[in-house]
Amino acid sequence: MAAASGGGGSSEVKNIHSKDSTKTLLKSEALYEYVLDTSVLPHEPDCMRELRLVTDKHEWGFMQSSPDEAQLLRMLIKLTGARNTLEVGVFTGYSLLATALALPDDGKVIAFDVSREYYDIGRPFIEKAGVAHKVDFREGPALDGLDALLADEANVGAFDFAFVDADKPNYVKYHEQLLRLVRVGGSIVYDNTLWAGTVALPPETPMNDLDRRFSAAIRDLNVRLSKDERVEVCQLAIADGITICRRLV
Repeated sequence: MAAASGGGGSSEVKNIHSKDSTKTLLKSEALYEYVLDTSVLPHEPDCMRELRLVTDKHEWGFMQSSPDEAQLLRMLIKLTGARNTLEVGVFTGYSLLATALALPDDGKVIAFDVSREYYDIGRPFIEKAGVAHKVDFREGPALDGLDALLADEANVGAFDFAFVDADKPNYVKYHEQLLRLVRVGGSIVYDNTLWAGTVALPPETPMNDLDRRFSAAIRDLNVRLSKDERVEVCQLAIADGITICRRLV
């Protein structure tokens, strides 16, 4: 994903998210390729590579997580010993497959997305990888799905880890729900928290309506997370920006 350039705030920011953009904030394309070729792609499981390449050909393929981000998710899940996890936003399931592979055999990920059609693209790869028994896909708006979980007191504080890559204007609402579902000491990870660098541009910078709304929503989220004493926050400039929150209380 191409990072936005300041340019004095006068030129329009174009093609923030498209099939032609590279999902990285690194200024050097060569450096990003070096990172991928040296440390990421050689360790990408075959099933993930196959799904990534299939998704790359999709009209909305740019929506899938980048390989370095998926590698980070797998590492975080293993480092934290997560067993019960949540995923908000699935698309074809590249990050979902990364999560399922990293979980122990008796682990579980409950995943929400409004489109089963996209998920069904990745389902065969999840089955081929032998991790389908770990995946509980639930079609429908995630806000409703998370509320349904919260309706059962047994789910409060029952999850170790959550990954959010969905509709950006609802991130703040997801945060409040997930703080009740994820245990103290657990982690919540948000994707796209730098929105191609637009969060640092002047408010008057010309950009399309979607990017303006999403960038504003992400800026609001970042301010709220920084001030939220219930979590410890770490902002990473990986992919399109990733924020890791560790629940404190």
